[in-house]
Amino acid sequence: MTKLLDAPKRPERPARSGRTPPAGSPTGSAGAARRSLGSRIAALLTSPKYGPVTVTAVLFVVIFIVGGVRYRGFFSGQVFLNLLVDNSYLIVLAVGMTFVILTGGIDLSVGAVVALSGMIAASLLQTGWSPAVVIPLILVLTSVLGLLVGLMIHIFKVQPFIATLAAMFLARGLCYVISQSSISITDPTFVQLAVARIPLGGNLSITPSVIIAVVLVAIAVWVLHSSRFGRTVYAIGGGEQSGLLMGLPVARTKVLVYVISGFCSGLAGVLFTFYTLSGYPLTAIGTELDAIAAVVIGGTLLTGGYGFVLGSVLGVLVLGVIQTIITFEGTLSSWWTKIFIGALLLVFIILQKVLTARRR
Repeated sequence: MTKLLDAPKRPERPARSGRTPPAGSPTGSAGAARRSLGSRIAALLTSPKYGPVTVTAVLFVVIFIVGGVRYRGFFSGQVFLNLLVDNSYLIVLAVGMTFVILTGGIDLSVGAVVALSGMIAASLLQTGWSPAVVIPLILVLTSVLGLLVGLMIHIFKVQPFIATLAAMFLARGLCYVISQSSISITDPTFVQLAVARIPLGGNLSITPSVIIAVVLVAIAVWVLHSSRFGRTVYAIGGGEQSGLLMGLPVARTKVLVYVISGFCSGLAGVLFTFYTLSGYPLTAIGTELDAIAAVVIGGTLLTGGYGFVLGSVLGVLVLGVIQTIITFEGTLSSWWTKIFIGALLLVFIILQKVLTARRR
């Protein structure tokens, strides 16, 4: 009897259910992998940092697929490249706006500065100036205007909304001082730059404006994610007082982001002049709102601290593909683009509010 009691007991085998596979089976591993992938995707979509830009990327793919299914020839490579060609100036504008909004600021002057750049270029080229002098001069002047705005915000503690609104009226007024009518550009070098196409093979081509925009985006990505200046930009958006306590150059950075915005506005004005070959005082009215919409739809928080330049590029492409679909439709007015942009902007602002509330 004692031997029977002391004998080692045989371990009981757990009861198996027909629904739950053993832990080591391939089916169980696949299920765990699927659950892990699903949880990662859910975490990505609900993240205040990556959620909005992920939604923007998915939205762009869905809209492009819908356009390709509905319209013949929409899936062609040149249609996609034309999105970059037609919106290269807006991409450049959105890059500068991204820097400003990441610090929690805003720049309402960019559309007027685009118009001013076109008027300066057209008037100087008409008097015989060389494009090699005119283009750098425009970039310097618009950067100086951005510097003045930044100093006004920093030294006199003016709200960015008011400071950039004043700069908007100043730039638009200077357009009318230069001329109250359209000025055509006939300079041979400038015209050649405007009509040049860079072949990519297979009947695909882009313009020099696209190359300039892509190079600027690459530089902006490097600056924001691989430099001390970029880390300070994010820190200011996360909390200016915290940045001061950490000893970061907050004042210098706040001024420099408006210099960058002014530079990008001037460059966008030059690219827009390539597109129109003229200068006109009423050019780019409301373009500042398009740039802000593209940045917000691209996932940058209006309060600052979160956002990506590539997200802003995606935002511009979403706006461009909506415009392209309306063009292919033919029966819809171009004003429907504004309606769709307004609806998307409202949705993304609500999405940002929800994600930031979840984080808190």
